[in-house]
Amino acid sequence: MIDIRQAMTDPALFGDVFGGQSFTAWRALLSGFYGLELDATELDTFKALTGRADTPQGAFLELWLAIGRRGGKSHAAAFLAVYLAAFQDYRAKLAPGEVATVMVIAADRKQARAVMRYTSGLMNENPMLRRMVLRENSEQIELNNRCVIEITTASHRSVRGYTLAACICDEIAFWHVDGASPDREIIAAIRPALATLGGRLIALSSPYAKRGVLWDTFKRAFADDGESRVLVAQAPSRTMNPLLPQSVVDDAMRDDPEAARAEYLAEFRSDIASFLDVDLIAQCTRPKPLELPAQRGLSYVAFVDPAGGGADEFTMSIAHREGDTAIIDLVTGRKGSPAGIVAEFAQVLTRYGIKAISGDRYAGRWPRDEFQKHGIKYEVSEQDRSALYLEFLAALNSGRVELPPCQITARQFAGLERRTSRSGRDTIDHAPGAHDDRANAVAGAVASLTRKNATGWILTRKTTDNLARLTEELSWQTPV
Repeated sequence: MIDIRQAMTDPALFGDVFGGQSFTAWRALLSGFYGLELDATELDTFKALTGRADTPQGAFLELWLAIGRRGGKSHAAAFLAVYLAAFQDYRAKLAPGEVATVMVIAADRKQARAVMRYTSGLMNENPMLRRMVLRENSEQIELNNRCVIEITTASHRSVRGYTLAACICDEIAFWHVDGASPDREIIAAIRPALATLGGRLIALSSPYAKRGVLWDTFKRAFADDGESRVLVAQAPSRTMNPLLPQSVVDDAMRDDPEAARAEYLAEFRSDIASFLDVDLIAQCTRPKPLELPAQRGLSYVAFVDPAGGGADEFTMSIAHREGDTAIIDLVTGRKGSPAGIVAEFAQVLTRYGIKAISGDRYAGRWPRDEFQKHGIKYEVSEQDRSALYLEFLAALNSGRVELPPCQITARQFAGLERRTSRSGRDTIDHAPGAHDDRANAVAGAVASLTRKNATGWILTRKTTDNLARLTEELSWQTPV
């Protein structure tokens, strides 16, 4: 059987791609992962990357890599997928009709397409391997040894029901679904799927904040010679890819040192923290209903977060106050024609008796003009996104917010990050690749209620009911 070092250096296989000087660190690391004997230079590299003092004894089952950007991670992921599928034989452990799947999980569709292109190129550009391909589409390469390479995106549902020969998790620190980080759920689902074939788990990513399964594994197992099952490595971009110009790193360090240290030096960021606690969000969420109908005698406010199409939603939240509590009556989001969405939202606003709304400065005057066509005044919020979220946090911490049971909104709030600049100023925003459209609309609605209450515009339900009865009584006493 061909070992991984031979596969990387043999000119008949991948020697022209992975056999050169620029992949020296990768060869040493992967050879150590598979328990191959290392020469003195390889051993020094292995120890430097893993923080281990001892020579590896035998192969590892899991490999976790915090590698800087442009360090060759996607190339390595594609190579590992091909090696694990084409150079291993799992048939003795497979039931009749069962196939072994080498799954590559990418952060999003764009990243998945990139990994698939690398994988397909490695299989089809080699005449020997090309003969193994039975079928191929944009997501799968089926081989004649009852093995399938499958590229998918991050979802815990996507790994269930598979017999996995291996799972390669690409850019795991950036897996987001509607603001949530599903990495722990996916890894928990992967491990049972690997059990039948004793498959390997490999996770590669540029590091990000000090949270998530990559950080937890790094903290537990990096430089731990006693951890026999899990190998963790950390390396700057130019260590793994010396062809990357130093000027690229220098320019990034000059523009944003904190981000550059994570992206190119592979350091976990200490300036980023989670903004809201998941339990706090759950405590302030009503069990049902998802939307509260409009009620006579209540005064409502609305906040919109416009979008011009693409991945972002055009969102709206409506709220009212009961005593000291801001009640979020509804939060909704739409994709499609912005003009059509404004028309739909205008009908909902009319139901709640709302003639004026607040929103950000997105797209200049367009939202204001479009809402005005439907008789709705659009007022630009004086607060930026971070200020809205800080005000929302204060209300949430004091228990003065009731949220609807909207899972998308809850996940977006849970995914918000607090970033502290060198000047000490806090910025709150979503993580890269995530969204906060609904969360922003809800925070804006809460801030709108606070401003109205400060100017005496908001009346409690009890007050409005009494006022309605008084008005009715006076109407009977007024002469015609």
